[in-house]
Parts: sequence; C-alpha cells; structure tokens
Amino acid sequence: MSSASKARMPVIFFGHGSPMNTLARNRYTEAWRNLGTNVPKPKAILAISAHWFTRGTAVTATAKPKTIHDFGGFPQALFDVEYPAPGDPVLAARVRDLLAPIPVQLDQSWGLDHGTWSVLAHAYPDAGIPVVQLSMDGTRPARFHYELGRQLAPLRDEGVLIVGSGNVVHNLMLMQRGEDAPAFDWANRFNEMVRAALACGNHQALIEFERMGEDARLSVPTPEHYLPLLYIAALQAEGETMACIVDGYEAGSLGMLSAAAGMPASQETVSELAKRPLT
Repeated sequence: MSSASKARMPVIFFGHGSPMNTLARNRYTEAWRNLGTNVPKPKAILAISAHWFTRGTAVTATAKPKTIHDFGGFPQALFDVEYPAPGDPVLAARVRDLLAPIPVQLDQSWGLDHGTWSVLAHAYPDAGIPVVQLSMDGTRPARFHYELGRQLAPLRDEGVLIVGSGNVVHNLMLMQRGEDAPAFDWANRFNEMVRAALACGNHQALIEFERMGEDARLSVPTPEHYLPLLYIAALQAEGETMACIVDGYEAGSLGMLSAAAGMPASQETVSELAKRPLT
C-alpha cells in the first residue's frame, strides 16, 4: 500500500469563477496553490466539474485525456493552456463499480474541461497526478447527486482526492462590470446560508437549497455550478470540519467560495486569505 493510501484524503470544493483565473495570481488562486501544497499528495484525483453536465452518468476512461477549451471570447493565451495530466482507466472502472447499480459509461471522448484544469493548474501545476472526471446527470434532482457522492466515500481511503468545481453563486446574466464589483444582496444571503450549512453539517439545507426562494433562484438559475458542492458535502465524514478556504465574489454574481473537509488539523485554515474582508 502506498503512503498516499494510508491516510484518508480530504475532499475539496473549488469556486472556480472565470476561466481567466487560470492565468491570474490573486487571492483565490493563491488559496488553491496553498491547498495543493498542504494536502497529502494523492495517487489520483477524481473531479466533478460544472462543465460536464450530461444525460446519464459517465466517467473519463482514457489514459491521456485532452485539455478541453470549452469557452469562447477569451484571449488566445487561455486557449494555449494545456494541462497534460494522465488519466487513470483503473480508477474510472472503480468509480463505475462504486456507483452501481447506477449505470456509468466509461467515456473515451471527453477530457479535462476548464472547470477542472483551471483550478488544478494552480493546485498541481506540474500536471503529474492522474485525473479522472465524473459527469453529472442533468436529468436528476439534487438529492440524487448528494447520494451519488456518498457512494464515492471509499475512494478517500484509497489515496484519491475528490474535488468538486463550480460556484455556489453563478448568475452570468447579472454580472456587473469589474471583477471587484460588490456582491448583490441576494448573493450574499444565499452564500451565507451555504457557508452556515457547511459549517454545521446541515446537508439537508444544501440539498433543499431552493427553499431559499428568490435568493436561490437568482444565485442558482441553472444547477450545474451548484451541484458539485453536493458531492463534496456528501463526502464529509462524521466529526469532520468543513473549513472555508477562501471566499468572495467576481463581477458581483459569481461566488468564489472554496471549502475543504478532512484537512490535517494544522491546515484546517490553509489560507490566511480566507480571513480577509469579503468584497
């Protein structure tokens, strides 16, 4: 057994924001870098990204996943980014088995989308750790995704780092000019509900987020950026703290909350950046 598999791995939710964060050095990307430094080195990474939203469930099973530039209108430098991490077909098969009886396709056509590589480019810039992506079935309700996340728990004891990448608040239609634009009141209220629920382990509130009414409707106009959080919440073990790593907003309506459970005790607040006043 490798040293990576002797200890239970943490689980992490990244609020990834704009793809341009790939090229940036800011308080969010510095927090992601600190996570990569302080988390025990995984033998592989399983990523659940907002940007692989499918009909049915699939997992990437290629040995050399491609870097997908699934966006438009950005500078050429962003399209030039490659994240050549290897895949892990054995892990893909393990994920399929863990999620049974839900049918899981071993996918040969997808790769790593920007929800995954934009954060891993900071956390693990050498791209040396194998990465597998799990899609999210867009036909299923929130509770399905939470329960599916729970089925992945054995991977934590097998040296696999499970990460979700999305945004708690994600409303592109109401973005304001300037990345430092103040957050909308509804965004603040919804984000604070999520933070409080994570802090006290109230996963029911996270699953039933639509009960927040208009704040939820505006913060989560479509579910794909919120659902990765449910996989990570589902993997929080009894007695584990879910620590806020960094928080804030881009363009007023993109919530940048990143959080992790199961961090080494000395690293539960990995980033002092998380203590700065929110914009």
